[in-house]
Amino acid sequence: MVKASKGFRRSTRRKLKKKIRQKFKVTPYLKEFRSKDKVVIKIDPSSQKGMPFPKFKGMIGEVKEKRGNAYVIKITVGKKIKEVIARPEHLVLKG
Repeated sequence: MVKASKGFRRSTRRKLKKKIRQKFKVTPYLKEFRSKDKVVIKIDPSSQKGMPFPKFKGMIGEVKEKRGNAYVIKITVGKKIKEVIARPEHLVLKG
């Protein structure tokens, strides 16, 4: 028997799927956020770089700092505070 893969994108066939013929746009890659901004983690499956772990999909967090091209997002999960590092194409400003 072959051992099952435990890779980063395991069990995400439906979770990380783009709409058919969805147009590529550059603007999400060029977004800027400031510290204390509230953001929603919305994973863009076409970009694997800087992708947060899929269990954080849809969660709301606060931008803590910028780290290189990515941002550190502070998220509360239960009673714990977690830090997620994600690039701007995976983040949407909460309106």
